Amino acid sequence: MYQLLSHNDLDGVGCGIVAKLAFGDKVNAVYNSIAGLNYQVESFIEAGNMEEKLIITDLSVNQDNEKRITDFVAAGGQAVLIDHHKSAVHLNEHNWAEVTVVQEDGKQTSATSLLYKYLIDKELLQPSPIVDEFVELVRQYDTWEWDINKNFTAKRLNDLFFMFPQLDFEEKMLKKLTGNQTEFYFDDIEIKLLEVEESRVERYIKRKKREVYQAKIGEHIAGIVHAESYHSELGNELSKEFPHLDYIAIMMVGGKRISLRTMHDSVDVSAIAAKYDGGGHQKASGCNMTDKAFKLFVEATFYAEPLRRDAFKNRYNLKETKQGVLYKAGNDYVFIYYKEGTGWITEINQKIHSQPYADFYEAERTIKRKLQAALTRDDDYISYLTKHYSVKGQ
Repeated sequence: MYQLLSHNDLDGVGCGIVAKLAFGDKVNAVYNSIAGLNYQVESFIEAGNMEEKLIITDLSVNQDNEKRITDFVAAGGQAVLIDHHKSAVHLNEHNWAEVTVVQEDGKQTSATSLLYKYLIDKELLQPSPIVDEFVELVRQYDTWEWDINKNFTAKRLNDLFFMFPQLDFEEKMLKKLTGNQTEFYFDDIEIKLLEVEESRVERYIKRKKREVYQAKIGEHIAGIVHAESYHSELGNELSKEFPHLDYIAIMMVGGKRISLRTMHDSVDVSAIAAKYDGGGHQKASGCNMTDKAFKLFVEATFYAEPLRRDAFKNRYNLKETKQGVLYKAGNDYVFIYYKEGTGWITEINQKIHSQPYADFYEAERTIKRKLQAALTRDDDYISYLTKHYSVKGQ
């Protein structure tokens, strides 16, 4: 018999699906939150389950359970931990752990892809094209590679995952993977459900774009939003909407959790999450809402004003326009224009603000981070030019 303890997201449940393809009813899969895993591991080992093999996927254990598993294996027990998070690499010093962050081809791994390879290498599961495809969809979604590849089937798979109870989703996928289908696709009912869900997500994200707060936390500028649903989609869209922010922190006060997302290669949100008893990927992580985190992310922004969105239907006040681009920060107007031989000049209320910038987006990023400025609408732009700069730069 096998006891699988895995994460409760798509990648974690994907591990359960792959394990059931290999072991059938000989495996018992339990899906956990990050906080719940260590309790399950401790309970399993204390029960003295020497006849069962413990498989942990997509989650890491704390130091106490690290020692418990080591002692358990030394006493003749069977255990393996398969993970892909950088924060778990230190466990590779044990012969029961296999933590791999990057594949041989340079692409990021997922727990499902690692477990699938493990089972094939151990000759416990025969590969098949449809399972290969399913595993790759999970991997691309979990690593956010789907967004780069525009692989919307991967995103839709995750959408479908959240529309069903975990066991129902698991059963549905097992039927697909063991039935007559030779390729992975959604049936007509699933497509209709997904279309309804996508419309709901779009409306939700549109509303949340008006509820983002900016705060300097440590060395980073964070965007903070309170949301209980659609964290991956929301984090991705807010990162694109406000690219001057280092990362997006999604607050779940009810669950006392924080989800962290970034699109910047220079920012590692797993390191940020580690400060608050969390971890994960470089660009997608989660942590507990500790007392310290609550004060920094929630209390400190409670009385702040949300970020204004850039005007998005302009014809004239357009970014990189050399004649000038107008922003507003509170009651101040910020004007960025290009001066030949000098670069991009930033003026606040007609007074030069700083040294010239070589790049427009560097100038914009600075005023957004320091002043929380937003691109004005065309009518403000035209009024401002008429009043102050009828012939700018001459």
